[in-house]
Amino acid sequence: RRRLLHELGDQKIPFLGPSNRGFQQLWDSSYSGLVLRKSCSVPAELHCRVQAALLTLRRKGCLLKDLVRVRDRDVFTAVSRALLGEPGHTYRYLDTRLFAIPWHSEDTEVKGQNCCDPDLRIACKALWELNTFLCTDVSQLKEGDRLAQCGKVEGEAKVVEEGETESKHSEDSKNSEGEDSESRQSEEGDTESKHSEEWDIESKHSEEGCSGSKQEGGWETEEGESSQAKPSETSVPCPGWTTEAFSGTKAEPVGLETQEKPVAQLKHSLSDYHIQDKEKHAGGQGCSQPSPPQVHTSPVKFNVTLLNYMDPTQMSQLKEEPYYGMGKMAVGWHHDENLITHSPVAVYNYSCHDDKGECSEGSSVEKSCWRIGLKVAWDIHTPGLMLPLESGDCYYMKDDLNNTHQHCVLAGDTARFSSTHRVAECSKGTLTYIQSRCQEALSNLHTDPETGSHSLVTLQPTALQHCEEIHNEVEFEWLRQYWFQGQRYARFCSWWTGPMEQLEKDWKLMETM
Repeated sequence: RRRLLHELGDQKIPFLGPSNRGFQQLWDSSYSGLVLRKSCSVPAELHCRVQAALLTLRRKGCLLKDLVRVRDRDVFTAVSRALLGEPGHTYRYLDTRLFAIPWHSEDTEVKGQNCCDPDLRIACKALWELNTFLCTDVSQLKEGDRLAQCGKVEGEAKVVEEGETESKHSEDSKNSEGEDSESRQSEEGDTESKHSEEWDIESKHSEEGCSGSKQEGGWETEEGESSQAKPSETSVPCPGWTTEAFSGTKAEPVGLETQEKPVAQLKHSLSDYHIQDKEKHAGGQGCSQPSPPQVHTSPVKFNVTLLNYMDPTQMSQLKEEPYYGMGKMAVGWHHDENLITHSPVAVYNYSCHDDKGECSEGSSVEKSCWRIGLKVAWDIHTPGLMLPLESGDCYYMKDDLNNTHQHCVLAGDTARFSSTHRVAECSKGTLTYIQSRCQEALSNLHTDPETGSHSLVTLQPTALQHCEEIHNEVEFEWLRQYWFQGQRYARFCSWWTGPMEQLEKDWKLMETM
């Protein structure tokens, strides 16, 4: 990162927004995996339920900061978050395992289980409905879709009609303004930078964004999908949106010709360094990866959502985006990690002003608008892309966009929720999995039915080693992770309490072994 910034000096790599010439062409050619669904094309009733759910989770104190491990340091995330998902699922990032609060849908409900209060149950179910909507929407995307076209919204023919009008308008305006869109979040991850570049230091773990004092060497992490330091219609830029309005500095129009010469000079001096560094880190340590990696096949089924909550007024020392001059970052450059290969990510964006979730009258749209920044990883030749988001917008990262590109979240002036829906790689991250592992280990333990004394079935070294590997996995990947941070959620939802107590009993039997 220092090398790149030194080479850049006072110059910035160009980026394009909706008001810049060439925006649509850049989106089509270099960011085609990004799709935007505007707020007006999402059913109004779904908006109401989801936004009420997010405010309920905030009111009940369910959104918490995680202590994570970044470059041998323990730091708290700057964003508050919670994981919801399929019962018994977990999501692991930055050496931290999150235990999902189950979304309480009828088809996944355990009869007779009363693990949380009615308000939280309703909130979880609303987010499950959003997840179902996004799964269907993403699965219907066609090759080359950039903006999901307005479809039928139950009982809202007017909204559809407006959507079609906007869609037509957007086609007319594509050559001049292009369109909006955004990328992930977990929360939004977060940091999740399995493929992060060394020259982009925030990237390696920035998605889970972490707060704290400035790190050595002058860097600090950020993020979710977030850290301070985690589809269906045409995009309409925030009224009055200009590059200057958000960059924090007066940016020159970034038509490619404007900065072509200085960037061309940088290409030569930086390309060797990037190539060498990429090779150097190709086999280096990164975020935990499954082996072998699973590859996503349709239809899409998001199994978890990482909820992120960011309030810029509560986030000290928001960093300026260093390479393009895009403005203040709430979440640094990152990839989302620990996902099924080539699986999509869907993000629902909700911005609100006060604790009641209401927007103050007369607020400046320009100032309150959150934005997403995207760049091609390991590439200083391709201009970046910046897209403003309105409250209620959804954006999708499909195909291999999350692997080949990085994204950041640029702060607005209002508080923001993001619900980042993912196909998490859970081959070793479900309750069912670890319970089956316990049974494997305990199958080598014989208990005398009369005396209750224990003995081992076999003393084969391979069997003993296998049992001890499971013993360690239960302790370090599950029990310690849960009792250290995961149990904080037990006061909201007791779903994990019984299973974790049983895991501890199994662990004690392994101690006996």
